[in-house]
Amino acid sequence: MIDDRAEEALRLADAALAHAAREGATEAEALVMAEDAALTRFANSQIHQNVAETNAVVNLRFVVGKRVGVASSGRTDDEGLRRLAERAAAIARVVEELEDWGGLPGPSDAEDVDAGYSAATADASPESRADGVRQVIAAADAAGVTAYGSFSTGTETVAVANSHGARQRGTRTVSQLLTVSMGPNGGTGYAESAAVDSTTIDAAAIGRESADKARATANAVALEAGDYPVVLEEYAVVDLLDMLGYLGFSAQAVQEDRSFVEPGKRIGSEIVTITDDGFDPAGLPMSFDYEGVAKQRVPLVDAGICRQVVYDAQTAARDGVRSTGHGLPAPNTWGPFPLNMVMTAGTASRDELVAGLDRGLLVTRFHYTNPVHPKLAIVTGMTRDGTFLVEDGKIVAPVRNLRYTQSYLDALAGITAVAADRRTLKGFLGGVVVPAVRIDGWTFTGTTEH
Repeated sequence: MIDDRAEEALRLADAALAHAAREGATEAEALVMAEDAALTRFANSQIHQNVAETNAVVNLRFVVGKRVGVASSGRTDDEGLRRLAERAAAIARVVEELEDWGGLPGPSDAEDVDAGYSAATADASPESRADGVRQVIAAADAAGVTAYGSFSTGTETVAVANSHGARQRGTRTVSQLLTVSMGPNGGTGYAESAAVDSTTIDAAAIGRESADKARATANAVALEAGDYPVVLEEYAVVDLLDMLGYLGFSAQAVQEDRSFVEPGKRIGSEIVTITDDGFDPAGLPMSFDYEGVAKQRVPLVDAGICRQVVYDAQTAARDGVRSTGHGLPAPNTWGPFPLNMVMTAGTASRDELVAGLDRGLLVTRFHYTNPVHPKLAIVTGMTRDGTFLVEDGKIVAPVRNLRYTQSYLDALAGITAVAADRRTLKGFLGGVVVPAVRIDGWTFTGTTEH
């Protein structure tokens, strides 16, 4: 969506570039990131906070030969931009040269993604968010549990311009409703939804899902550690994809020999296909990255076969290829990341996923997940807010939270069924579109006794 905010952001980027040129930059890039964000937070089944903020940051990457300095500022007046250029120039002239500096990217054509913008979200009022929260709390009251969470709406405007002629700008909207319900006897539940259009979030359904889990998890029983087949709900699958994207599907991770990626190697079940697609309307679309490069659709896993990784300008220069449009704001030591991962839907219903377990676990979500062995994608973490024992295809009891240590690659390879329905959620790397899955084995290494 190109609107007045996007045009103003591009004007600021051009003005910052002009100051960089006067300071003697051989290359320069100006990135403007602005947001209008609002949040309604609730606890103890009552709204207790409503906040709104407007922010704008100008990020200037200043290059002198192979020396790169980066400075940022919240000032958008001409004097602020002049001082920003001075600081970035001073940094660039004292840092060490980047011997493999590949230069800033040139111009590319990025299609405007109308599906990434909703006027209803941009204009969302505190009353509209409160109405959604009211439906969540009503569901909690009906179930006899207590609701906590937040409902956020906002616009994100990004503009990028550089000295090689790259110029991009756009505005998108993002909304998210999440809730944790707490019930008697230790019961907890969780539900979440994210969307471009906040009016498409079914707040009542989110409230019921979380509240029902809180009731169903009361008086959870201890279960011995071991290997169990599992059904992972979408919230857990998000962690699976996010962690794989973080650990492996980045060109920099491959170049530094810390990635599991081997193009052409089977790393997943044949029913697993994962892409990074900034144009998929089911997700939270983005048409260009933070270096002003148009996003490409990148197949990461195709029918279980490892295919490609994502690139930014620097990693692309090292491999002699083009950036796929996955650059992050400078300075960036992490390299590119997939920010719009989409997992292809399967054919199973949720009931069919569970029915396929003779004796296993249904897992709502994970938390406190951390890599143990990045190259093998071994991760440790805990279950949370709804773990259930399944016997003969039926849920028979809530289970206390378990710790696991599991190769996420082995998990991909062990997927035996994929749900037909998918959800749009926010991960720590961006928007993710995921189904629930059934996996033939998951290694739980620790139990919760109390």
